[in-house]
Amino acid sequence: MKIEQIYTGCLAQGAYYIESNGEVAIIDPLREVQPYIDKAIQNDAKIKYIFETHFHADFVSGHVTLAEKTGAPIVFGPNANTGFEAHIAKDGEVFQLGEITITVLHTPGHTMESSCYLLKDKDGKDYALFSGDTLFLGDVGRPDLAQKAANMTQEQLAGILFDSLRNKVMPLADDVIVYPAHGAGSACGKNLSKETVGSIGEQKQINYALRANMTKEEFIEEVTDGLLPPPAYFPMNVKLNREGYVNVEDIVKEAVAYDAKTFELVANETGALILDVRHQDNFAKGHIPRSIFIGIDGGFAPWIGTLIVDIKQPILLVTPKGREEETIMRLARVGYDNTLGYLKGGFETWKSAGMEYDTVNTVSAEILKEKMEEKMEEKMEEKIIIFDVRKPGEYAADHIVDAPSTPLDFINEHFTEFSKEEEFYLYCTGGYRSMIAASILKARGYHNVVDVSGGFETIKKIGIKTTNYVCPSTLK
Repeated sequence: MKIEQIYTGCLAQGAYYIESNGEVAIIDPLREVQPYIDKAIQNDAKIKYIFETHFHADFVSGHVTLAEKTGAPIVFGPNANTGFEAHIAKDGEVFQLGEITITVLHTPGHTMESSCYLLKDKDGKDYALFSGDTLFLGDVGRPDLAQKAANMTQEQLAGILFDSLRNKVMPLADDVIVYPAHGAGSACGKNLSKETVGSIGEQKQINYALRANMTKEEFIEEVTDGLLPPPAYFPMNVKLNREGYVNVEDIVKEAVAYDAKTFELVANETGALILDVRHQDNFAKGHIPRSIFIGIDGGFAPWIGTLIVDIKQPILLVTPKGREEETIMRLARVGYDNTLGYLKGGFETWKSAGMEYDTVNTVSAEILKEKMEEKMEEKMEEKIIIFDVRKPGEYAADHIVDAPSTPLDFINEHFTEFSKEEEFYLYCTGGYRSMIAASILKARGYHNVVDVSGGFETIKKIGIKTTNYVCPSTLK
């Protein structure tokens, strides 16, 4: 028996390759499926089943394409209604895989079709639980995402999740391994661990949602407390996962490499969003006017989904050289299939063609401190204007004194707080999110924005005054 977790950090997502006696099961595959096929071929094995724990909201799964390429059936748990051929399993249904078995445990609550898959070894002993979004390490799946589909409130779904955990998951032996669908960084839960493999016994000890003496009412209150609004693209990803989609390889093939003049022409004619995925320092030094920065080497997919509301939005790319196809693939992972093409040769092509370009003013934390001290020494009433674009929880823990909270997640709701006349500064933790915010503001005509490079990590080190005091009206 072989179990391999294939973890994708930018999505905080775990897919699983399970093999026994030449037969393979894939659980929650990514959209680009060739690596699973190649792995099976290398092992002289055949993919027999494709298991889906639920209709994912945060990424487009590879089940449809993988089934087309291998002929393996797609398996969902009870209540799933698909637009393609699939085996809708019964609760408790058993699937033989070589010498082992995989049993469906229907665990509704996160969604109504949510199911876990219990792997039993060749001796029939419970060995591992592939828990999907029902049980994470440190948390459980949020119950607010399926309200419309289930025609229920988040409280009703939370109550169902409570029963699923108590009746199906918690009775399992403490030594059963837990393989969740997500880890820290996913928007599918509130308090996910950075660890990606755990055990039932461990979770009974540390997971707030599995407290033995917890009442259903306490569970509902705790699991629904502090839920931030989900990214806008979630419902569209659910739709794609339920109804089907085009092969991602076709999307990559159809993207066109444009020279600078044609790139500009296509952008103007289509209204495409120009997305620059280079490092933030390179974007600051020069970028196409009104382009938006979301770096490929940061929290790329979650920020794409949060900030680009329409997954059908036409997109033109500016990428590091050689990373064009990777970027198109990673956009498609979260349902953004309408990439028209990319700037051939990268940003240097744009500059070489003599095209107009823009920059973002940046300062170090040390320079910011000097400017703040100058204002104080001169006893000027007007202070340096600084905004914190981190998440509300980060802001509440510590922030620059007098810097209001304007989270990047909700940047569109804060435009009235930024001035187009007075210079103002943005910071996040390390500089990635603040540059995203700066690019959005620049595209909206706020050319007096200044990004604090190094972010709050540097700000703390050099002694700029911070506080954890939060005015109740400051946070969303």
